[in-house]
Amino acid sequence: KGKHIMLDPFITPNEQAKAINVDGLTVDYILISHGHIDHVADVELIAKHTDAQIVSSWEIAEYYKKKEFKTHPMNFGGKWEFDFGTLWYVQATHSSSLPDGTYAGSAGGFILHNEEATVYYSGDTAVTMDMQLFPKLYPAIDLSIMPIGDNFTMDAKGAVLAAEMVNCSKVIGCHYDTFGYIKIDHAAAKAIFTAEGKELTLLPIEGHIIL
Repeated sequence: KGKHIMLDPFITPNEQAKAINVDGLTVDYILISHGHIDHVADVELIAKHTDAQIVSSWEIAEYYKKKEFKTHPMNFGGKWEFDFGTLWYVQATHSSSLPDGTYAGSAGGFILHNEEATVYYSGDTAVTMDMQLFPKLYPAIDLSIMPIGDNFTMDAKGAVLAAEMVNCSKVIGCHYDTFGYIKIDHAAAKAIFTAEGKELTLLPIEGHIIL
């Protein structure tokens, strides 16, 4: 619906994203899954020059509200009708604290839905049995964005199981290759998905996918 939505911005400290001009980005909403530095590094910088609204857990939204940013707080199981469509805040299994040590609540993910498509962004997570409830609670998911880097999150084997549980065949991998702990074998990760009849896309930094 013509809106630009950013997920967990980690750009300026990311060596692989140095070519991206953060000041030139157009952003209407910033969705934050949890408070770790590799998910909030550029939140304030981007929100300042775009006036984007920050959407996250109650704790994270309150943190940025106190800094006078526009925010919208959410919590698990809740939804809100935005001008781009319906947004649900859903469970993830991961830790969460902000870079200065502030408590950031529990980590989460998002399901975005309108008549164009339904997209599930899991945030950083392990496979969780809650995922099997998604097809019963939410519109059919066309595309999922899931971590595959292992060590801090699930790996490709876990992500393909998660995709099965949410009944989604198309997955964009995230949270891999950015630093040493999460380097992966791209071909092996894709083969795990192919073997289960699913598609894993590994985007270049400035790549895109059309549903």
